[in-house]
Amino acid sequence: MGNCQPTVVPYEDFDVVADIKAIRKACKGFGTDEQAIIDILANRSAAQRLEIKQAYFDKYDDELVEVLKSELTGNFENAIVAMLDPPHVFAVKELRKAMKGAGTDEDVLVEILCTSTNAVCQSVLNEKALQVPVDLEADIEADTSGDVRRLLTLLLEGNRDESYEVDEALAEQDAVSLFEAGEGSFGTDESTFSFILATRNYLQLQVTFKAYEAISGTEILDAIEKETSGTLKDCYTALVRCAKNPQLYFARKLNAAMKGAGTDEDTLIRIIMCRSEIDLETIKDMYLEKYDVSLKDAISSECGGDFKRLLLAILH
Repeated sequence: MGNCQPTVVPYEDFDVVADIKAIRKACKGFGTDEQAIIDILANRSAAQRLEIKQAYFDKYDDELVEVLKSELTGNFENAIVAMLDPPHVFAVKELRKAMKGAGTDEDVLVEILCTSTNAVCQSVLNEKALQVPVDLEADIEADTSGDVRRLLTLLLEGNRDESYEVDEALAEQDAVSLFEAGEGSFGTDESTFSFILATRNYLQLQVTFKAYEAISGTEILDAIEKETSGTLKDCYTALVRCAKNPQLYFARKLNAAMKGAGTDEDTLIRIIMCRSEIDLETIKDMYLEKYDVSLKDAISSECGGDFKRLLLAILH
């Protein structure tokens, strides 16, 4: 969307043989050279990291992930393992994790499904592409209630228009539909809200929200606050924020992960890994603008050790 800058780009002098030798050396003997592992993996693109993983197996007949798991611990280990998954496999694992145990973490489901491309959503559905046996539709069916389930299933189908074209007439029409489904009626027709929010492109939605405000005199987020409740309200709010400004949405999520007692390291890993090749540089700018502190400084004060060093290396 627009002018988005990544922090990680493909490494120009990529030499897969040199990389696997250096990683092998870092894991051999007494102790592990964590810094060497960070220097390599934090400066390679996801595609290059997958090449490293394959080349390591071909040369040493050892699974790189298993080798690193035996050498590393804690959040640092979790982050490194996440970096060696293809992005859609990592997305599936995170979705599964969000649906494990008591209750579902819809916040994570929405974050992933709202901000993934159709290709990722569809490959998430296409379990043949994955090493993890998964039927996410069935999981969502079992784990969420009515309107929320319908919304998440719509998102998972990956039918969002991914063009940058705006149809003003459609925006007007959608704005009227949203108004008639919500503020302009008794009760709220959630299916209209869900369909529009899950299928229109983000620029189209931005124009629709402006048209909505012109018709109703209410900002769309205020209308959602008034008309819906619970998890569905949270899902709609996340979708609208994402459509309006995805980088600000992620900056807010990163801030929330570090606020108060304790740090939500899973969210830090997920956002920093998943956005590093898309718009993490822009997210850093948004973070500084909104919170008056750099994302690097925030992470430095919340995280420690090799985990902190890895995240800072990815943030550049």
